[in-house]
Amino acid sequence: MKTRTTWQEKVDAYVAERRRAGFKLSIAATQLASFARFAQLNAPRSSLTVELASRWALASRHGARLTAARRIEVLRGFAQYCQQFDPATQIPPRQLFGPAHRRLTPHIYTDAEIRALLDAAAQLSPRGGLRPASCATLFGLIAATGLRLSEATGLVRADVDLKQGVLLVRHAKFGRARFVPLHPSTMRALRKYVKRRDREPCSRASDAFFIDDRGRALVADNLDYTFGRLRQELRWRARGGHPAPRIHDLRHRFICRRLQRWYSEGKDINQLILSLSTYVGHVKVTNTYWYVTATPELMAAAVRRFQRRAAGSAR
Repeated sequence: MKTRTTWQEKVDAYVAERRRAGFKLSIAATQLASFARFAQLNAPRSSLTVELASRWALASRHGARLTAARRIEVLRGFAQYCQQFDPATQIPPRQLFGPAHRRLTPHIYTDAEIRALLDAAAQLSPRGGLRPASCATLFGLIAATGLRLSEATGLVRADVDLKQGVLLVRHAKFGRARFVPLHPSTMRALRKYVKRRDREPCSRASDAFFIDDRGRALVADNLDYTFGRLRQELRWRARGGHPAPRIHDLRHRFICRRLQRWYSEGKDINQLILSLSTYVGHVKVTNTYWYVTATPELMAAAVRRFQRRAAGSAR
């Protein structure tokens, strides 16, 4: 690395190397660019030190310690990279400002809320247009499979095999593709959507699976906005730690409901949790446990199973 390489050049080199290794770093790249601007202004010829890292971490708009902790987490990987070329680089301690992550309780949707969401999405403007059908089907697919929003919007026609009843998720987290088997009811909903979509002339020009009335692929930012409008229309109140229910909470619901059903059926959770982890695209099973929320229904199913086993062992 050149002696007088700018901070932005260092960040660009680091991000490029990580992306070649398969990491997207979309959020981290933005944060590191912010650090590069701060460091170029305050310490253009300095090494990356704990003092410099701390000043940037605490310089966020709100100055929250959780934000500072997350900034330090992002900087640690970058610091390890810089240390190869600059031995004076200091790697900030992992929990310099405390833990970088905290689990806020998600909003676990009821069946009635899911039905209300899909009905409301089907009434979006333009009435009778393709956008309402696309939004309703996409939200339903996430609820039925636990897909990430980016995975659903990234689907193309060839990824959806309605003969075999399986999705090919190419744009998964960490670049890990996977197959997602579909329930017959989900397949029926997707077939209905495909027939509706393919009646539109604009659909012939797009390879995306979910499109709007101009044939453009649905994108996450617009769907987040649309979901927010639907949420207001339905007058939902959050039952968790987040300010309002989120699209991502549909994924939490899927995992909790699957465990609840397995408990009720007396299945071996310790074995099936590995299958569930693979199904939803987690690298480690601990990531799947992160999604488990002690809903009354899930706890009741677990208690009933414990009581059955306790009664059996007492005989």
